[in-house]
Amino acid sequence: MTIWTYYHLAKNIPDALRALTEAPGPARLIAGGTDFLLDLQQGRHPPVHTLVDITRVPEMTALEVRQGRLYVGAAVPLNQIVASPLVGQHAQALVEAAGLIGGPQVRNTATLGGNVAHALPAGDGTIALLALDAQAEVADQSGFRIVPIKALFSGPGRSTLDPHREVLTGFYLPLRGPGQGSSFYRIMRPQGVAIAILNMGLWLQREGDRIFDIRIAIGPSGPTPYRASAAEEALRSQSPSGQAIEYAIKALLDEAQFRTSRHRATAGYRSEMALVLLKETLSAAWERSRLPV
Repeated sequence: MTIWTYYHLAKNIPDALRALTEAPGPARLIAGGTDFLLDLQQGRHPPVHTLVDITRVPEMTALEVRQGRLYVGAAVPLNQIVASPLVGQHAQALVEAAGLIGGPQVRNTATLGGNVAHALPAGDGTIALLALDAQAEVADQSGFRIVPIKALFSGPGRSTLDPHREVLTGFYLPLRGPGQGSSFYRIMRPQGVAIAILNMGLWLQREGDRIFDIRIAIGPSGPTPYRASAAEEALRSQSPSGQAIEYAIKALLDEAQFRTSRHRATAGYRSEMALVLLKETLSAAWERSRLPV
């Protein structure tokens, strides 16, 4: 069975958009293809007429400081994110998340944009980006727009992006400031299924010996990526002590929607592991907040 008919190597974003909208049959973007090609080959996605390769689009392979923010192109391979001193300086949680996706060979080709566009609510890249307050840049024939990461999701595996008319071009992240730190941890089954039982990204701003501000993203805990707002509120203005963590984990368990999954774990086990992840990510981000920018 032929799973595609025509392969177009886009030169720039307008070229990619033209190829998508003018194809005589169904068209889809492709970069690393580590998810989408498997979906095509295994029949989870119907064959397409045109694959539009965006791995040579300069705007989508850039990794730089742009307009006072860190810009990561959607087609940047994960291994480049892991190895980037720039990302390590400003978004350590993203480095850690990208380094856990697949194995070395997968990370050589898989992209951050693909990880997010696949729209899984516990995608490692997505959870890290949500904790880091990243925004996505989306292009269509009318121009560019900036949207929050969470706005790209409508449910498990369902993106709000129109795959035939829109291109996820990249991500903007705030630069790290003094007293700020971030971290990412994941718990997964040791064998068999390469998906997270639970993962967590955390960013904080310290003020003296207290947490001035904090963002906690955790998955899977619902149909879309999730910010633990009640747990964040429990930790603001507090020292990262045992009692503060106890209040935060209670708030987290009250608001999170952990469920039992035969592919992942029971809801009870996830609840226990949420405490472990919160302690680990909070401790790591707190220590990193001491480091100079």
